Amino acid sequence: MNDFPHPPERRRLRVLAAMSGGVDSAVAAARAAEAGHDVTGVHLALSANPQSFRTGARGCCTVEDSRDARRAADVIGIPFYVWDLAERFREDVVADFVAEYAAGRTPNPCLRCNEKIKFAALLDKALALGFDAVCTGHYATVVTREDGSRELHRASDAAKDQSYVLGVLDERQLAHAMFPLGDTLTTKDEIRAEAERRGLAVAKKPDSHDICFIADGDTQAFLARSLGSAEGAIVDESGAQVGTHEGAFGFTIGQRKGLRLGIPADDGKPRYVLDISPVDNTVTVGPAEALDVTALTAIRPRWCGTPPTGPAAYTAQLRAHGEDVPVTAEVLGGELHVRFAEPVRGIAPGQAVVLYDGTRVVGSATIATTDRATARSQEKPPVTV
Repeated sequence: MNDFPHPPERRRLRVLAAMSGGVDSAVAAARAAEAGHDVTGVHLALSANPQSFRTGARGCCTVEDSRDARRAADVIGIPFYVWDLAERFREDVVADFVAEYAAGRTPNPCLRCNEKIKFAALLDKALALGFDAVCTGHYATVVTREDGSRELHRASDAAKDQSYVLGVLDERQLAHAMFPLGDTLTTKDEIRAEAERRGLAVAKKPDSHDICFIADGDTQAFLARSLGSAEGAIVDESGAQVGTHEGAFGFTIGQRKGLRLGIPADDGKPRYVLDISPVDNTVTVGPAEALDVTALTAIRPRWCGTPPTGPAAYTAQLRAHGEDVPVTAEVLGGELHVRFAEPVRGIAPGQAVVLYDGTRVVGSATIATTDRATARSQEKPPVTV
């Protein structure tokens, strides 16, 4: 049984629909209301400068988006409110994002937002006000088992699946999560067509993308403003300097473009970022094969249900919309240890590894260290909570 069944199979639920101002969340709210639930729309004001407007199609959470969400709620015929969670968002998502880059790691702010804001701060407030569930426009599916427990599964349409960024949700949060778009085999164009049929003005609104709090999409410039510029060396695997940079935070493991190396490789092949050392502000580059990772250790595991016991075979996803790769994983001493069936490239500390058993999301953890096929290991300090 997927998501919350339609009445009269069960009681009519009080649903708080998180409405970003985009087409997905608007259609999700409309479907929840059409199913007979008592739906209230809410827009989260997360921007430190809510009077700002979007730059092109980037960003969200602005006054413009709030107005779009309100108009959609009016058309659906549901109450609508704006809740200010900007300070909580700044502390739990933006500050964490900056701190992780300063430490040489590559965070995923969408996971942290889902964990700390949409299904923690928002859900807690919703439950305190008597709501039964929080509804979002994510493409994922919640399945209810015969014993009443909940499982998180991939969306029916793999191309739109967003379960990776929801892998931080625990069983309690899943018990109050509703994803009306998750089991729909439709294209985004069909979702837009549905919005148009419903009279929702957001039907043709461009998708927001990149990082929502970096409206112009220039992550490096945002980090430079937050952390300041600091010139350092780019070195090869032997330690020889081959270039300079203005801040190690501007790089991520596996990066090829934008290195501006002054000395080409002896073999003439492209070089990639292998390591980032914030302590001495050094970036190490080398050949693509040096990025091959055979295993990793991840911390802060969060399980979408009962934690796994003993070593077992799973598939793992290492980035949003990334490919599934076969792995063997087990929990030892509170850490998740993952070994790949075949070497995988471009894994950066700070990213999330999400385990799957078929379409079921087992859980998520934050990558702390990796083992390289070349025996070069990324020794990073533990990721701070």
